[in-house]
Amino acid sequence: MTHAPLRFGLIGTGRIGQVHAANIAANRDTTLSWVADPFVDGARSVAESFGGRVTADADELFAADDVDAVLIASPTPTHVDLIEQAVDRGIPVLCEKPIDLDIARVEALRPKVSAAGVPVALGFNRRFDPAFVEVRARVAAGEIGALEQLTIISRDPSAPPAAYVAVSGGIFRDMTIHDFDMARFFLPDIVEVSAVGSTTFDQGAREHGDFDTAVVTLRAASGAVVTIINSRHSAVGYDQRLEAFGALGTLQVANRSTSLVSLSTADRVEATAPYEDFFLQRYAEAYGAELRAFVELVRDGASASPTFDDGRAALLLADAAQRSATERIAVAVSLD
Repeated sequence: MTHAPLRFGLIGTGRIGQVHAANIAANRDTTLSWVADPFVDGARSVAESFGGRVTADADELFAADDVDAVLIASPTPTHVDLIEQAVDRGIPVLCEKPIDLDIARVEALRPKVSAAGVPVALGFNRRFDPAFVEVRARVAAGEIGALEQLTIISRDPSAPPAAYVAVSGGIFRDMTIHDFDMARFFLPDIVEVSAVGSTTFDQGAREHGDFDTAVVTLRAASGAVVTIINSRHSAVGYDQRLEAFGALGTLQVANRSTSLVSLSTADRVEATAPYEDFFLQRYAEAYGAELRAFVELVRDGASASPTFDDGRAALLLADAAQRSATERIAVAVSLD
């Protein structure tokens, strides 16, 4: 059965919005119909490259008769209101994480999203990374026995600007939130959070009361333990690793290099190229797969897209980690 391309309205044309625009244009099942951004020059630039009509006002996009789905890539404080507008108009929506920095706003929107029956997906693209998907499938198949330990290492190449730290919501809501969702991808029923954070090198984090280094331990209902290791800098480049451990063995995902070629000489062995630069390169395949899964969700409901409730759960874990690191206590959580 063939379908006409799904017509997207894109809201937000920053770095991640441009990634989504390119993926929409490249997918034969989707087309970019509208591009909205109050910084209208950015919207024009995206439309010139990937198509679509331009507006500075998202209301115009929502009122259009040629929008089948909305992709929200605007700043976090706008997400709740835009999701609500989409749901009110019966328009499926894929929204970048997090839903909001304030769990109260998320909880207030939750009943409407649940009752509306409109597809709402969250942009936890790492669930679609081929290597992570493979490990999860092999764990589920029992290849290493019951999952006992999951270790997630995520370190950025360099710290963000201080101005970004000031509005980010802190390392747990901004950076670790992806790792919280990855933990739940393997172990949905997290019941306890313990976190330690420190500020060892980043002046921006120090100025705004944030951490640049963090380790989080999550305990699942099964007794399995997840360890998340974060840093805002890494001299070796974008550091993204994962290990699943069970009684029968270990499954590991290593960092991806920019080349498969290695050099061995008299003074070095198997020297390789650097790791991929940052998330846009490392997770390029995942962003494309995320879009394809959302299209499946809109068309027939058979989809692996993370839900609004997945976004809520990740934020609850981030809030618990912030409390744990600040008060130096273990925090019990319920994600129901």
